[in-house]
Amino acid sequence: MNTLTTKHRLEEESKAIRHHYDVGNDFYELWLDPTLSYSCAVWAGSETLESAQVRKIAYHLEAIDAPNLQSVLDIGCGWGGVLGTLDNMPNINRAVGLTLSDQQAAYIQSQSYLKVGVEVKNWQEFVPTAPFDGIISIGAFEHFASPSDSIEEKIAIYRKFFLSCRDWLKPGGRLSLQTIAYGSMAREQASAFFNEEIFPNADLPTLAEIAQAAEGIFEIQRVDNGRLDYAKTCEEWYHRLSANKVVATERVGDAVVTRYLRYLKMSAYGFQFGKIQLLRLQLQAVR
Repeated sequence: MNTLTTKHRLEEESKAIRHHYDVGNDFYELWLDPTLSYSCAVWAGSETLESAQVRKIAYHLEAIDAPNLQSVLDIGCGWGGVLGTLDNMPNINRAVGLTLSDQQAAYIQSQSYLKVGVEVKNWQEFVPTAPFDGIISIGAFEHFASPSDSIEEKIAIYRKFFLSCRDWLKPGGRLSLQTIAYGSMAREQASAFFNEEIFPNADLPTLAEIAQAAEGIFEIQRVDNGRLDYAKTCEEWYHRLSANKVVATERVGDAVVTRYLRYLKMSAYGFQFGKIQLLRLQLQAVR
């Protein structure tokens, strides 16, 4: 991949992220939980979205053994739900988040965290000042490849990500990765609505592609498919946004609200019937 192509890819990825996530923090606050976790929750029975999102954060912290670490990198940190939790852990002295969204970064910076830093930067441009004990990446991996990439190009991008993560980790460090992936739906069946209206220039991975890309770099220690968790999460978001439709429309306009309601309903269906999956992977660096 030449330099010009790489530069163009980074610009397009940043533009695509801003298209979706910079709609407005006050819009997302209407239907997400208080941590503004915009990713699949981990449900237990009939609990609330709030507690299910707290459980999701705890899941990933446990996967990297966070209670015994001092430094953590969060790639695709969103509005900082994981970072905020890390900031409150007495053993943590450094937590760094990467995002491509200016609004997300501004929100994190407004929280007055003591041990948290955030950078508006693509992971391919990131140069850490020191290695990390653990890495978490939730809901970012989906954006790394584009629909125009061949399977070989996708795997090469994923492999570069895994190589970078290994380089950033101290020996024995773990990566907790969460990503949407293709299930029974083939790549060619991906909806134009998603590719053009919701997540432009993004293409989902498959579990096989992830495993091939990680081979020899990370040992995959655990894989969970939480697609039903994500179906329930999307349904909850749909109901919350519907309940706040009037206020949401005042803030971002009817077209945006309608687009999001459609996307949440379609996503819930896709996860419910296995067309798409939600993969949670615990990986340990191989030296």
